[in-house]
Amino acid sequence: MTESQSIIVHNAHQNNLKDISLKIHKHAITVFTGLSGAGKSSLVFDTIAASSRRELNETFPSFTQQYLPKYGQPHVDKIDNLPVAIVIQQKKIGKNPRSTLATYTGIYSLMRLLFSRAGKPFVGYSDTFSFNLPQGMCPHCQGLGYVDDINPDKIIDYDKSLNEGAITFVSFGPNTWRWRRYATTGIFDNDKPIKDYSQHELDMLLYAPQQKLTDAGPDWNNSILYEGVIPRIKRSIINSAEGKHHQKAIQEVVDHHACPVCHGTKLRKPVLGCKINDKNIADVLQMDLVHALEFLQSIKTPLVQGIIRELSTKLSSLIDLGLEYLTLDRTTETLSGGETQRIKIAKFMNSSLVDMVYILDEPSVGLHPKDIQLIKRALIKLRDNGNTVLIVEHNPELIPIAQYVVEIGPKAGADGGHITFNGTFAELMKSDTITGKGLRAKLQFNQHPRSFTKTLDLNHVSVHNLKDVSVKIPLGVETVISGVAGSGKSSLMQAVKDHLTEPYIDLSQDAVGANIRATPATYLDILNEIRKLFGDANHVSRTLFSYNGKGKCPVCKGKGVVITNMAFMDPVIQTCEACHGKRYSDEALQYKYQGLDISQVLNMSIAKAIPFFANTAKVEKPLVNMQRVGLDYLSLGQSLDTLSGGELQRLKLALQLNQTGKIYLLDEPTAGLHMFNVGTIIKLFKELVAANNTLIIVEHNIEVISSADWLIDVGPKAGRYGGEILYSGTPIDSTKSQKSVTGQAMLEYNKQRN
Repeated sequence: MTESQSIIVHNAHQNNLKDISLKIHKHAITVFTGLSGAGKSSLVFDTIAASSRRELNETFPSFTQQYLPKYGQPHVDKIDNLPVAIVIQQKKIGKNPRSTLATYTGIYSLMRLLFSRAGKPFVGYSDTFSFNLPQGMCPHCQGLGYVDDINPDKIIDYDKSLNEGAITFVSFGPNTWRWRRYATTGIFDNDKPIKDYSQHELDMLLYAPQQKLTDAGPDWNNSILYEGVIPRIKRSIINSAEGKHHQKAIQEVVDHHACPVCHGTKLRKPVLGCKINDKNIADVLQMDLVHALEFLQSIKTPLVQGIIRELSTKLSSLIDLGLEYLTLDRTTETLSGGETQRIKIAKFMNSSLVDMVYILDEPSVGLHPKDIQLIKRALIKLRDNGNTVLIVEHNPELIPIAQYVVEIGPKAGADGGHITFNGTFAELMKSDTITGKGLRAKLQFNQHPRSFTKTLDLNHVSVHNLKDVSVKIPLGVETVISGVAGSGKSSLMQAVKDHLTEPYIDLSQDAVGANIRATPATYLDILNEIRKLFGDANHVSRTLFSYNGKGKCPVCKGKGVVITNMAFMDPVIQTCEACHGKRYSDEALQYKYQGLDISQVLNMSIAKAIPFFANTAKVEKPLVNMQRVGLDYLSLGQSLDTLSGGELQRLKLALQLNQTGKIYLLDEPTAGLHMFNVGTIIKLFKELVAANNTLIIVEHNIEVISSADWLIDVGPKAGRYGGEILYSGTPIDSTKSQKSVTGQAMLEYNKQRN
């Protein structure tokens, strides 16, 4: 390998990296692996990708640079022969309800052009078919396809009077200023239950538009307008900045349903009258990708064959990545991180650009072993087009795609940051590294699954794509629900939630109120105890050790970073130059506890914090639970907004340990975990079941699946091509079932290790 055929990194010391130097082969696939928190992302994303993006930005004129995202100078001496980097992360696409799969991929622009050229009767040019522009959007729902109505039954307690708090929505309670806008009108008897109101009184209370009151009571302020409760909530709360503070309350009272005018199509009636082969543009957008492709191939109009070719290429790229089950009108906010990443990969599949470095963050997340074969084909095609592919990955199903492997370790956090292996995949398989050992190991099937007597019986379930399925979910054991992405696993889990009559612990991957100020220390509710230790040891106020209070850095206000909003772009986040990311003022940092200042303690990994706080049970016990869920590599003060979905889920699990007789529901809890760490989670699951708990887990990780007591396999494919129960029984017996996609995948995995 000549020097120009490799990317050469000289002395990378970003975050926990220990002056790493290495050569990375160009025009090859290199996988970076190692324990969670060992330093893979620090090398690949924070050093290589950041250096490439920074230098690319510097090629633009200074006027243009002020509008580009800012990337700080990575801590590396230099990087030679660095191509332009394209980073494909799992980050979900924004929450704009107007963004769909078709709009995001550019498919909708081409569809609009197609219908403006070939649709009959002619109703206008391309823009006329856009639900995001006035000329195309339904005027009633403004092109959203749905309307939100406040349900009066959810904001009014009809058995109560105004004085008793009949208006139950937040900020309308008795004696609040909003409540007085009704109680002082003189229109209502404030002691009369709402159920006894006349229709006129009820309409005035709930629906009255803004108006001047002519015969109001003596306490009414005549300078203001009266307005019914529902239009008032819409105007002054939902459609204002205040709505951000009351999102949960708003969701509980709003009914979300299809627009009664356009019936969810988002478009004006004349636009829907324009058709090709008896289908309007909304009909096509409601199709999954396979049927949309069939529709395009049925069009023979010569004028639009070029458009059809381009559309067919885009659709085929998505289908090749196993996304054939998605519909074109699917909103991007409902796509998983894994689906989003595959859509981004598809975008580059037919790119004419070469000599790029594509950097991917765990492209296997959310994928069944069968789906991973499709990802492999796509990544190989990217490489064969003349590009370099760098992948951060833990999954034993995807690592074999690598020509070269770099393992970072040996441990996590401060004990990581070294290269523990750098060589070919064949050499890795013979090595003594933790990844080499893990890849050689066969699946250890649960030979003695727990028996059960009670079951949760689901009968004739037809939620989403489930096809009238009936299945018994065992209680008191560990059950895994598996199947390819989009097959119906989450729908089955939703049916479980709907049918459970007793309380359950829902540990989904939803955020835990993660923001830049939230940390493991705050989430575990141990920061107050740590502040108390510092205060008592130094005979000063404990508020001095709060980065939200008296001890905060005066420049960044305790965030550790300075955030610059960039109008139409992602905000720029830079480490605070005053406190260097420590969050605290100089005054707070002068005080020590056991020889360390408050910032040094919060930068400590949980593994090291456990012995440090050995004499403080209130701090030590929650930290031990973090260790049990495999999160002891995190630091006490790490921002929760840096955690993956799997990590957030395990964080929630840490708070729920030491219970008995509970039902735990989990969704891919091993996301982001190295094979070595998965063993910790498997052991924990066994302990939870031994403590008389029930575990129901949606999971693709075949180690977890093989060690479970029971397996329910959903499939065979995704979307309308799935939704069936393929197998229900012990994991080991699933390998004997030809129908079980998961059983066959596990059988094949072990065959490869013979």
